[in-house]
Amino acid sequence: MILDERLKETEIKRNIVFDGKIFKIAQCKAELCDGTLVDREFMIHSGGVCILPVDDDGNVYLVQQYRYGAGRVLLEIPAGKLEKGEIPYDCAVRELSEETGFSADKITPLGVMFSSPAIMSEIIYLYLARNLTEGKKHLDNGEFLELVKIPFDEALEMVANGEITDAKTQLALLKAKCLGGI
Repeated sequence: MILDERLKETEIKRNIVFDGKIFKIAQCKAELCDGTLVDREFMIHSGGVCILPVDDDGNVYLVQQYRYGAGRVLLEIPAGKLEKGEIPYDCAVRELSEETGFSADKITPLGVMFSSPAIMSEIIYLYLARNLTEGKKHLDNGEFLELVKIPFDEALEMVANGEITDAKTQLALLKAKCLGGI
């Protein structure tokens, strides 16, 4: 399918109104495809990665972690923010090691996703990790999480019944299944 580029909006002006450690907020003026001028507000984010570790027995390793924006503990695959200039693959390897202690002989890209494209620029790169080797996790300061081992099919059921609500985790599990990675 070819997307219709005539629908594109053209940014006329951008003003950064917040510049934080993790993201910026911009207020913009944009021109619609019919020439109308509109105001836009959005979050500028460096992007991130997530990686789905699957062992030789078909178990996935997820992390339980409190997420402030959700106001609760979520079950999700290891993930993290891209550092300035960092290659997504390298970030995936780093996050896998930090959050699980695992290294992987085989890391396969599963594509990308926009987490909330109406209001932010964040792109998340998804990966599948196979042929795992155990090691010691080394969390960032202030990062608290618990590693959970779940059979792959059970994790898919948890997506279907609403127990796994994190979008990147849902997508990575479904893409791994659809693309034959499991």
